Amino acid sequence: MSQVMPVKPSPSADLEGWSPQSWQGRQALQQPLYEDAAELARATDQLATLPPLVTSWEVLSLKKALAEAQEGQRFLLQGGDCAESFADCTSPIISNRLKVLLQMSLVLVHGLKKPVLRVGRFAGQYAKPRSTDQETRDGVTLPSFRGDVVNGPEFTPEARRADPQRLIQGHAHSALTMNFVRALIDGGFADLHHPEYWDLAWVEHSPLAAEYRRMVAAIGDSLRFMETLAGPIAGFSRVDFFTSHEALLLHYEQALTRKVPRHQGWFNLSTHFPWIGMRTAALDGAHVEYFRGIRNPIAVKVGPSVTPDQLLPVIDALNPEDEPGRLTLIHRMGNGLIGSALPPLLEAVRREGRRVLWVADPMHGNTETTSNGYKTRRFDNIRGELDQAFDIHATAGTRLGGVHLELTGEDVTECMGGARDLNEADLDRAYKSMVDPRLNYEQSLELAMLIVRKSVGASPR
Repeated sequence: MSQVMPVKPSPSADLEGWSPQSWQGRQALQQPLYEDAAELARATDQLATLPPLVTSWEVLSLKKALAEAQEGQRFLLQGGDCAESFADCTSPIISNRLKVLLQMSLVLVHGLKKPVLRVGRFAGQYAKPRSTDQETRDGVTLPSFRGDVVNGPEFTPEARRADPQRLIQGHAHSALTMNFVRALIDGGFADLHHPEYWDLAWVEHSPLAAEYRRMVAAIGDSLRFMETLAGPIAGFSRVDFFTSHEALLLHYEQALTRKVPRHQGWFNLSTHFPWIGMRTAALDGAHVEYFRGIRNPIAVKVGPSVTPDQLLPVIDALNPEDEPGRLTLIHRMGNGLIGSALPPLLEAVRREGRRVLWVADPMHGNTETTSNGYKTRRFDNIRGELDQAFDIHATAGTRLGGVHLELTGEDVTECMGGARDLNEADLDRAYKSMVDPRLNYEQSLELAMLIVRKSVGASPR
């Protein structure tokens, strides 16, 4: 493994004029309208006294690993629910979500022959941006549902009221999820000696089951061979696992932004890896102002309308010292637009010599609505955008270093196509998402196998 530059404290962590609340002087988009400012203040004051959800040393460990991914030494697998719900904070749903990410990472490790960095899109993904502030049904207009951390999905005035106490509930459910994930991993759930622990109930019925079993057998044989020569290898008994969410609700993020002993600057301790969504990435906006001062590794979603002249100043604002592992750019263009929208951005960032990790999100640019009213995504479009992403990066002399996916370990039917060739009629059977459609277990595993086949054949020219 080649030498990676050490991760140094970012000078931007204590920028003059920045504080965890300085974002309040900027335009803050996608924020709920709380009716009672005093009630909101009481909730955030309580949040500020609660224990953090992650630690600073975990955050810095992730930043170092992301720096290695920037150098091509790791591949980032980031995935999870479009929007978590409080009701889904149960052991079967959490463990199944972890299982599918572990299975996908096993496929990627086997095929890519490099470590995979696992980041769950959960333990905090309770808020969602919306296209409109209000929703109208049968002549009745109410605030839009913005996720369980803000309001309820039921179409009633009581449910749709933005309730500050839900911020406290969001912290509690995130803590429960994190504690269970940590317990599973520390207890050997992710032990490579026992990948059978990761099987989901319907794995044997998947068209991909046989191919996956062959990979598991090959890894098991290799592991036994190495341990015959060198003895037990402790590192295979557990994996590093990190969390991420869109840091959308800035009052919540501010309350969990802390200074810690023996480290310079401020850390967002609600998650290891927060990101800025496409709707809130304005250079002069509140989210960029907040993000520029925290020590965490951060990401920004980049859509097809973004130009180099817009992107480069955001990079300068968020990572002025070009710190390794600091900044990830997640492009989400859509299968029909990536060919024209992505190359100018890659060229501009490469020309300026800026150090970023490029990651593909093939989900969000490929959402459509069916004739029977379901939001869905076609597996062929998801695959098509990923295929193009690898080719475009290879042509540009850059590297696609990871993927960002909305997926679940549940047997849902929300995205069409894939191994079972789900169609529009299948969506009725098990469509459970409250917001966006997710890949199910089979589709996720299939995509991991396709990533391996494509990435092995795509390298910078």
